[in-house]
Amino acid sequence: QVQLVESGGGLVQPGGSLRLSCTASGSMFGINEMGWYRQAPGKQRELVAAITRGGTTNYADSVKGRFTISRDNAKNTVYLQMDTLKPDDTAVYYCNAPKTVGVRRDYWGQGTQVTVSS
Repeated sequence: QVQLVESGGGLVQPGGSLRLSCTASGSMFGINEMGWYRQAPGKQRELVAAITRGGTTNYADSVKGRFTISRDNAKNTVYLQMDTLKPDDTAVYYCNAPKTVGVRRDYWGQGTQVTVSS
């Protein structure tokens, strides 16, 4: 079992910044990639950014150049630095850690609300 605990959400004005953190506990065997998804009201959950244990990153087009994902493998923690935030970034952000050894199983955090509004 893997537990993911997120922190760092909140209310920010357009153009502002926030930093999300997600710390994993439990067995990390079979987990290479960690990432962030988000879900806005009435919309499907979508990938925001992901990073492998080796540091390879992947970003949604809508956040490229504004968001940066990073990872501390020793602490089993992944970060999402969000800059130049827009109202369209408003959503619940979820940390994700997929176990891909054998049958895939996705672990999710509880979600943290990010609201971008003036």
